[in-house]
Parts: sequence; C-alpha cells; structure tokens
Amino acid sequence: MLHSKPKEDNYLHKGLRKQLVEGLREKGIKDERVLAAIEAVPRHFFLDPAFERRAYEDKAFPITAGQTISQPYTVAYQTQLLEIKKFDKVLEVGTGSAYQACVLAEMGINLFTIERQKELYDYTGKFFLLSKYPNIKRFYGDGFEGLPSYAQFDKIIITCGAPFVPPKLLDQLKPGGIMVAPVGEGGKQKMIRIIKYNEGDFSEQEMGDFSFVPMLEGKNNTTR
Repeated sequence: MLHSKPKEDNYLHKGLRKQLVEGLREKGIKDERVLAAIEAVPRHFFLDPAFERRAYEDKAFPITAGQTISQPYTVAYQTQLLEIKKFDKVLEVGTGSAYQACVLAEMGINLFTIERQKELYDYTGKFFLLSKYPNIKRFYGDGFEGLPSYAQFDKIIITCGAPFVPPKLLDQLKPGGIMVAPVGEGGKQKMIRIIKYNEGDFSEQEMGDFSFVPMLEGKNNTTR
C-alpha cells in the first residue's frame, strides 16, 4: 500500500541503497546512470511500513490491487536494455507502484505511464514523491492500446507479462526506437528487446527468463 505522507530517508536507508547498487553491479548492471538512479530513489517510500526494513533486498514485494513492486535487479535490467538518453520520450505500460517510473524519471526523460488498475492509479496520484518528478505524466487506460495521441516514442517499456508483443505499441515506437517487454503466458516470460528500423522492420532479441504479473486487456475500476 502506498502512503501520501513523506517518510524519512536517513543515512541508514542511503547506506542500504549503496549496498543494493553494489549488488546490482556484481550481477552485471553496468550502466552507471541506471545505478545512480537506483541509488537516488528511496525504495522504502513505495512499500508498506511492514516491509520497510527489507526494502533494499533485491526482491519483489506485494503492493495494493494484487500487484507487486518489481525486484530492483529487474528494474535496473530493463532500464539498461532501453539505452536511455536524457530527454527521451518514453512510454511505460504498467505504472504499478511507480518505482520504475521514478527510476526512469530520475534519468531526465519525459515519461508517459499507463495503469489499468484504477485503485493503483488513484494511489499513485496521492503519492508525495511524484511531486519531485514533473516529467512523469500518468494515464488510466489499457496498455495494449498505448497512447496514440502522444506517439511516437523513443523507447517503450512493458512492466508486466505480455502474452504477445502488442502491435499498437510497435506502431507507436519511433524508427530507431527500442521496446523492452517480458513476453509469455504463465508464470515465466522471456525478456524481449526489440529495435524498430522502419515500419514493419524490426529485430528481436531474447534476454533471459523473468516472472511478472500478467498484462491484461481493458481497464479495471474495481477497488477492494
């Protein structure tokens, strides 16, 4: 569950983030801008107080609406694959806790992020940390549809397990753009990195196995 009241970010939290970053470096994350963004964003702000002491473990944790905050390694890995450049226009499908969004925004991009769960969309709207990132624009909608009125995007990231690569998202990717998406049904997905050369001309590379909550079509406005 997310909280609107600011929490403390003390020397202990900052030290734990440094340790987390060193662990990510040892696991193969080489992009220093990605690592700097992970170190800058207080992950414990995104978690229920019950998980605060464990916030800097390299693990996923549950949040509201039956969703999870992704493992830091997964966040760093996907971000590294995007080859982010400052001022990139990026579409994120699956705002979730907004942790991935804040890591991307910390890197100086213009982020457009979609969330289909109204409960999560409303929570992140009250989340104090987002006031630090005016470069994040949030939308309640269907990720399979993307944001055609804001296209095209330099980069697209999907942060849930897609049963297939959504064709409308490929259409919204600029020539020369990169999409990173976990693709596959069931409990495991293949991380796919797609480079778009021209309309209908793509290269696709499998980058390993991951586990994400499923990407679902439509919008969900039910609350618990």
